[in-house]
Amino acid sequence: MNAITNRYEFVYLFDVSNGNPNGDPDAGNMPRLDPETNQGLVTDVCLKRKIRNYVTLEKEGSQGYAIYMQEKAILNNQHELAWKALDIPADAKDGYKKLPKEAAKAKELTDWMCMNFFDVRSFGAVMSTGVNCGQVRGPIQVAFATSIDPVVPMEISITRMAVTTEKEAEDQSGANRTMGRKHIIPYGLYRLHGFISAKLAERTGFSEADLELLWRSLINMFEHDRAAARGEMSARKLIVFKHEHAMGNAPAHVLFDRVKVGRVQGEADTPARNFSDYQVTVDVEALPPGVSVSSLI
Repeated sequence: MNAITNRYEFVYLFDVSNGNPNGDPDAGNMPRLDPETNQGLVTDVCLKRKIRNYVTLEKEGSQGYAIYMQEKAILNNQHELAWKALDIPADAKDGYKKLPKEAAKAKELTDWMCMNFFDVRSFGAVMSTGVNCGQVRGPIQVAFATSIDPVVPMEISITRMAVTTEKEAEDQSGANRTMGRKHIIPYGLYRLHGFISAKLAERTGFSEADLELLWRSLINMFEHDRAAARGEMSARKLIVFKHEHAMGNAPAHVLFDRVKVGRVQGEADTPARNFSDYQVTVDVEALPPGVSVSSLI
């Protein structure tokens, strides 16, 4: 499949109600916060994980849509698949540690990884960890998502009513009723900026079909990611800027500035508890020449 020929940027809005969108392991799994503003944060790694998970569900078993970076994946085994599929012999001294001396053979290995793994083709990867398949820079990059307003983390106490052993069951004192904690925020609307480079897509083969799959992933990924800590997360807006030229027709920040998210008039004095408490506007007047905008949600 041919690579995309247009550059894109997108603004993605999602929200969470009474949940933890991205726990911080350095803070006891509390929701991530900007310490200066108390705005919530969700990392790029967290969101890429959800995209990978959606692709796995939709494309399981489909050729070219395997996932490279998955739970408990042994990356060197993933790399070795390329060497064996292309029937490239290991070096007598270094085995698979170094790329073949022939540049064309080395490129074949990297291209095979891009062709077979959706996330390598999309996000890129460093594939030189013992079994060497080179490295590639992916066309898709996303920033951290930041909440529109400050959020207030809450710590909720929970108890476990069941016990694990018969001895614990015989204890009538209640001392074995284990106490636990859940960290949530009552509500938060988060904004994410994303970037898609057509020129980098040429190197990995990221295609129009891949692009459509990315949009479906962003729209639907929370529908298949329900958990006790993430029961109510929803995709709310996906605003896409498309450039006519592969190198782009305007700076990304100029386009992002055209998307405004603010509180509904008269509601700013009360805490937001729903997406309807916000209004989203896109200034479509006098867009830079060669740029179009569409809303996929």
